[in-house]
Amino acid sequence: MKASSVLDSTADAKPALQAAIEDCAKKGGGRVVVPAGEYYVKGSLHLRSGVNLHLQRGAALRFSVNPADYLPLVLVRWEGTRCMNFSPLVYALNASNIAISGEGTLDGQAEKCWHRWKKLQDPDKTTLRKLGNSPDSVPPAQRIFGEGHFLRPDLVQFYGCRNILVEGVTLKGSPFWTVHPVFCTNATFRNLTIEHGTTNDDGIDPESCKDVLIERCRIDTDDDCISIKAGRDQDAWKSPGTENVIVRNCSFRSVVGSGFCIGSEMSGGVRNVFVENCTISRAAHGIQFKCNRDRGGFIEQIYVRHITIDTCKKGVFVFTTDYHSWRGNLFTTRMNDIFASKIVCGFVEQTGIKITGVEGEPIRRVFMEEIDIKQAGKPYEIRFAEGIFTNNILLNGTKSDEEIFRPTTKNQKLPINN
Repeated sequence: MKASSVLDSTADAKPALQAAIEDCAKKGGGRVVVPAGEYYVKGSLHLRSGVNLHLQRGAALRFSVNPADYLPLVLVRWEGTRCMNFSPLVYALNASNIAISGEGTLDGQAEKCWHRWKKLQDPDKTTLRKLGNSPDSVPPAQRIFGEGHFLRPDLVQFYGCRNILVEGVTLKGSPFWTVHPVFCTNATFRNLTIEHGTTNDDGIDPESCKDVLIERCRIDTDDDCISIKAGRDQDAWKSPGTENVIVRNCSFRSVVGSGFCIGSEMSGGVRNVFVENCTISRAAHGIQFKCNRDRGGFIEQIYVRHITIDTCKKGVFVFTTDYHSWRGNLFTTRMNDIFASKIVCGFVEQTGIKITGVEGEPIRRVFMEEIDIKQAGKPYEIRFAEGIFTNNILLNGTKSDEEIFRPTTKNQKLPINN
């Protein structure tokens, strides 16, 4: 189905686009084609089963920056906790066989409005955190945010969907996380360009998903480029985790976040993740596993290899167990069976390798080989870890295998930051 006959680039394109999506779905599915041109979209687009929203080269959807245009409320996960909130700009609920494809652009225009909400969101965020920490008190459908509140919507969120393809398009100006599949199965994200936004603009965040492929994507963000997630705190303990994820042949650039990370919303558990052949030109952390003692859950069976990092600020290969916003719980995350090989970094300002567990729950079985960090302010920091196996580790030009292994037996207290 061609959408060109009903689109007018000088007016609101949402009614015509949504009508084309609905009509296409009713006829059994197919492609809704958006031809070259710039189109103003006054509110969210909701994908339906069997529909491929195809943006031809030169097509750009510029989404409204009026929050009222993203009503009525829909079920989302916001930073790992379920609630009713503004609709993501592109949203799908319990759909199957859906796609966004082509060489066009989705532009959330966050710089015109949404970035201001970062300074206004704390009261709502605190309320949502409390609801997630006591999930039996209020069901997700009764956790009402939206109008009068300041929780920014994602650019794209798929919730409870199967068989997803997002390929070729450019995504920019995301109000919040850019591409966010939640409770999804069989999702492919290929040849995407994600451009730098304003704040909290994570690139691709698979959350509580199974069977995910991310390949040949170029991601330039302020926050994390790719973050594998599985829900936050007690709200996620009975929900599915994330497993069977492949990330390969991607390039990353981040200002304050990580090139690749797991967490910090990972309470349902993350396992079987394979990352290879990626480059990171700049990031705060190159590869990071992050949580705090509110989270619980686990991270296990993670494989990372053939990663080239130009420069990063805080660390190259980092386990963070005292991530910010800790509220005082004692639900320690289990981390074990992590494999890293063939990682090269030119410069890290702070620490090259940092593996810091928690007293009583050490990080276990980390295997590192052929890691070359050419210049690091501090070569390594290892505390509360058991079974650190190394081979051919070069830190500041010095072979450091024995030096890294020895401190793992020291009983040093790990401070937890409030």
